[in-house]
Amino acid sequence: MVDQYIFSGSLPENASTYVKREADDELNEALLLGKFCYVLNSRQSGKSSLRVRTMSRLGEAGVECASIDLSSINIQTATQENWYADLIVKLIDSFALDVDFKGWWEQNQLNSPLLRFSNFLTKILLAEISENIVIFIDEIDSVLSLNFPTDDFFAFIRSCYNERVDNPQYNRLTFCLLGVASPTSLIQDKNRTPFNIGKAISLKGFQLHEAEPLEKGLQGKFNNPQAVIQEILQWTGGQPFLTQKLCQFMVEESEQDNPRSVEQVVSSRIIESWESQDEPEHLRTIQARILRDEQRTGYLLELYQQVRLIEEQSEVIADETLEQSELQLSGLVVRQQGKLRIYNQIYREIFDFNWIENQLNNLRPYSENFRFWVASGGADESRLLRGKALQEAEEWARDKNLSYQDKQYLAASKEKEIQEKITAQEKEAALERETKDRESAEARNFLLAQANKKAQQRIRNGSIFLIITSFMTLFLGILAVDFKKQIDTSQELLQPAGELSNLLKKNEFNQNNNSNESPPKEKITIKISDYHLKIALLNLALASSYRLKTKDLGKAKAHLQKANEYLNKSKTKSNSIEKIQIYILYLIAEVKLSNERQYKGNQINFYQKAYDIIQQQKNRIFSENGNINILFKETVESLYKEIILLANQINDLDSKRKVETSLKEYYYAELENQVT
Repeated sequence: MVDQYIFSGSLPENASTYVKREADDELNEALLLGKFCYVLNSRQSGKSSLRVRTMSRLGEAGVECASIDLSSINIQTATQENWYADLIVKLIDSFALDVDFKGWWEQNQLNSPLLRFSNFLTKILLAEISENIVIFIDEIDSVLSLNFPTDDFFAFIRSCYNERVDNPQYNRLTFCLLGVASPTSLIQDKNRTPFNIGKAISLKGFQLHEAEPLEKGLQGKFNNPQAVIQEILQWTGGQPFLTQKLCQFMVEESEQDNPRSVEQVVSSRIIESWESQDEPEHLRTIQARILRDEQRTGYLLELYQQVRLIEEQSEVIADETLEQSELQLSGLVVRQQGKLRIYNQIYREIFDFNWIENQLNNLRPYSENFRFWVASGGADESRLLRGKALQEAEEWARDKNLSYQDKQYLAASKEKEIQEKITAQEKEAALERETKDRESAEARNFLLAQANKKAQQRIRNGSIFLIITSFMTLFLGILAVDFKKQIDTSQELLQPAGELSNLLKKNEFNQNNNSNESPPKEKITIKISDYHLKIALLNLALASSYRLKTKDLGKAKAHLQKANEYLNKSKTKSNSIEKIQIYILYLIAEVKLSNERQYKGNQINFYQKAYDIIQQQKNRIFSENGNINILFKETVESLYKEIILLANQINDLDSKRKVETSLKEYYYAELENQVT
């Protein structure tokens, strides 16, 4: 029959294709003698099938057996009490004991879970069953996932053998552990481990003289079934899963009109596109075992590469190192005569040098920092990459299909690096600004003194032309003083550009009274032919002078009104750069005067008008080379911040959000210019 070869799961005890190996007799005889045995090997190596067949043979010899599959017991959320209770329940069911478990468990609740397990074995199990008892514990590697230590459990197994001297009934109790683990990974205390007093059962691949049950399935389908089996074993190395699977493939092939050879079947149905054809999963299990721990993967790949490189010339001496044990547990290599060798030709073809190189290239160059960063929930910024390490990581990631967490990590590293660069630039600029501010203040004071002196002289001469000129000079000086005062006394400290986006998302501004901002660097230009615009600008200068110097707010208000009147009288087009800049300065002056007089009435309206004009004309204001340049980016920036502050005070959330968005765009544009 076509489906007689079973390669998925354990073989039934009566399976006709079960291959009896040297390990069968070795394990059976050791357990009959009451020895503690353990079968620790890779997955799909025949451990569970060996257990099933051994339990059957022991049963025929009058030994009572029970099997506990630890993978069927809750692992993720199990407490120590739950876990030992589950073990006892499994034994009660396996031996069909008539025990009120709930009542017995509650009566012994003052004892530790392990002591209750011990009492169950001695006072109930050994008392109820007079025959010898063997307890098989399969999938023993599941204990590595428990949330509590299990050293005491393995130490207890050892104690059962030590107790035989004083308590003969323990001679009837024997354990056999099976799983994918090394003894040192299960318990590290050499003084308490049971593995140094037990017997290790080694599982070797099927040998030709053992393969008669497999050959029977090929009889009548091939002219020389023994030759077919021999070629199959040459490819599989006797690996149980692959051998059973390839035998099944050859049975199916025998029914074709032109059956292919074993080599052709191996190539087309196993090696080619192996990841998509690997059903039930076997080769992918080996790969996953090697790649599962990124911190150890590099060592395993290098060790396997070493095995491949010197296999023909020499051998890698087998030892008990963690890497060698892990590589053997993957199933990729086996220990033969004290040396490590690749298990079979199929593995050699699939897991070749190209595979090794690809896996090494896929390893994260930042794996350790990444692991700690993920463990901290992304809070540990000390684990983020910087400088050359970040450049190398970005280069490595360029052609990779990264996970979401990898993308987050690299993005966070990049953002942190930009923030640190900006902070460093700000510190450097702050030192430079301190020097420039002192020099600018001295120069500004000198210019103001000279301007005032000239203005007084020209006013006394009564020349309107000189009056206009002197007041324009005074106005520019006042603008500089006003701008400096605005920066020095502003309640809003310019936040570092890297943090601005976060502040805007939170809709909050942290305000203080300090600033290191320098005056605007743009060149002041005034070439106005329109008489009314000149007079309007002059009145703005006078208004600022009265507001700042003499604190005569009434006269300041009067000159502002005159400035507005002359703006309205001007025949210059309303969309001219000259008229737009003067009108914006007028609106700002109105708000500043309202602040001095503590009038909150129309401030937001003046600011809103100025904001709307700037938004409509911002490209022209700062890009055209007109006849006037008295409105700077710093002035606009300050205007935005004052609107936000005022809107917040009067609870005008719509205006606040709108202006915040504009300010955010301004900062990002400035940040982009800085970085590039």
